[in-house]
Amino acid sequence: MTQKLANSELILNPEGKVYHCNLKPEELADTIILVGDPDRVPKVSNYFDTIEVASQKREIVSHTGTYKGKRLTVISTGMGTDNIDIVLNELDALANIDFENKEIKSTPTQLTFVRLGTSGSLQADIPVDSIVASAKGLGFDGLMSFYNHTESFYSDQMIEEFVNQTQWNSKRALPYLVDCSEDLLHHITKDSSIYQGITATAIGFYGPQGRILRLDLDDQAMNEKLANFHYQHHRITNFEMETSAIYGLSKLMGHKALSLNTIIANRASGTFSTDPYAAIDSMITFALDRLSKF
Repeated sequence: MTQKLANSELILNPEGKVYHCNLKPEELADTIILVGDPDRVPKVSNYFDTIEVASQKREIVSHTGTYKGKRLTVISTGMGTDNIDIVLNELDALANIDFENKEIKSTPTQLTFVRLGTSGSLQADIPVDSIVASAKGLGFDGLMSFYNHTESFYSDQMIEEFVNQTQWNSKRALPYLVDCSEDLLHHITKDSSIYQGITATAIGFYGPQGRILRLDLDDQAMNEKLANFHYQHHRITNFEMETSAIYGLSKLMGHKALSLNTIIANRASGTFSTDPYAAIDSMITFALDRLSKF
């Protein structure tokens, strides 16, 4: 017999909605666009043909509707892997847990997650306003260490090479590496000019991404080390704050995931997009068109 989940583990609102995302199971589409900024949700859903659900709780805003006949949900996660842990676990629960009986369903539903974010390029040849698809997520955040069956994320030969080449400080969390969904990557990027590479996921915006304001860094050459890292044909193209957690949790739960990022800053050249909103909008329309056919 399936064990019933305690009320303290699967928390529902009085209306029967999952606690943080504030949605009922029937209000979630199987294809989900993840954005960090709550204000980006209507920028995506403005292109929908219909909107059937609009919800907000704290920084989590969600709209479910259709685009060219494809049912989609777009939801904001806020910034950082800690927020990704909340949102992806709750979205999976909406699809794979019986809320009435609080039991895990015997037949799982596979969801498709596509992150539409912003990022900084570490490579001089990846200009601002371009799009990077993350073939792999390299996590510096430590989130996966709290979950079982993650050994393969840490045992990749590339991780050992990364630790050696960058002289990774042992006081930090051990990095982990997770692949995106190969078929989703191929479908989204085929016949396009999108860059591909490893996306490093930082645990913060300032020190963890090599920025110095009033606090010194323990390794001022960190960004240079990341940019210079190489293993076979792989390199680190960019970094942001969510991708590794999306990939790790999706892999553990049996979902498909891909992260697309508009490059709004190039850390190697010190440049910043003159019109990041137009560049982001271009990524949104591109992704919606590709997703409508997936």
